Order: sequence, then C-alpha cells, then structure tokens
Amino acid sequence: GLLSVIQRLKGSPEQELRIVLLGLDNAGKTTLLKHLASEEVSTITPTQGFNIKSVHSHGFKLNVWDIGGQRSIRPYWRKYLGSTDLLIYVIDSADQKRFEETGQELAELTEEESLMGVPLLVFANKQDLVTAAPAAEIAEGLSLHTYRDREWQIQACSALSGEGVQDGMSWISSQIMNRKK
Repeated sequence: GLLSVIQRLKGSPEQELRIVLLGLDNAGKTTLLKHLASEEVSTITPTQGFNIKSVHSHGFKLNVWDIGGQRSIRPYWRKYLGSTDLLIYVIDSADQKRFEETGQELAELTEEESLMGVPLLVFANKQDLVTAAPAAEIAEGLSLHTYRDREWQIQACSALSGEGVQDGMSWISSQIMNRKK
C-alpha cells in the first residue's frame, strides 16, 4: 500500500527495540529516561509501578520500560523481561551501602532465562557527586568481567546533567548494528 511505498522512498523503517530499565529505587532510572526523552528532570517522583516511553535515538525507536526499584516491586521485574532486546541497569554510584544489594539483584536478573544473551548496559549514575565510586570499581565489585554469555558495558554518567548518557546510547547503537551483521 501507500505506506510501504513511502517507507521505500524514505529508506528502511525505523527498527524498534524493547529495552527494560531496572535498578534499585533512587538509582536514577526515571531521571535517565526523562533525559533520553528530552523532558524536564528537575522534579522526579519515585516510580510506583512502571513508565513506558518511546525514545528515538541513533535511527532506532527504543520502547523503554522503566520499572520501579522498591523492594516490594522487584519480584515483579521478571514479568516484564520477555522479548527484551537490551537490559539497562542503573546504579547509584554514590550509595555504596547498597552496592551488595544492587549486585545481588543484577546477578539474579542476568540468570533469568528470558535474558540469556541479552546485552547489558550498566549506567554508573550520579558521577557528579563527590562520593561516587568510579565505574571501573563498580564493574569490579559487580564481577562484570565474569559475564561470558552476553555483551556488557559499564558507562559512568550523570542522568541529571546528561553527561555520559549519549556514550551509553552509542554503545547500544553499536550492539544493534553488530547484531544485524
């Protein structure tokens, strides 16, 4: 029909991806998502349940599921993992008291059958704070180097200022392009 003619003239249709955005409460997931969607990030309230946004980045339409990270919500994370193309896990780099807890949650997630082989981008968020641990230290603490069944990347960022966020999105783009080959 007319739509397919227009798409051929325009080039290939935008590829859609399903991305699940997870992490403990107060890690900065919603701030990150709002930043990606070019929305105001000055007032963010804790996510009760989930937010879904479609974000256009690097020629792709990313359908991002931002799911709350409160302890009472985490058991429901698994219900949202089917058909996931990429997992973004956000860590509050300044909340060192919760590194063990966030590491356990990530380790359990990566063992989920529906996420086998799914690329993982870890945003080491809140790097703008003086108490933030460096991304390399967090990667070591999470034992990311032991992940052999998937591509992974850790990216230092500040969801508030946006610093490092586009670098993470570029990595996502390279993962998609590599998969198409």
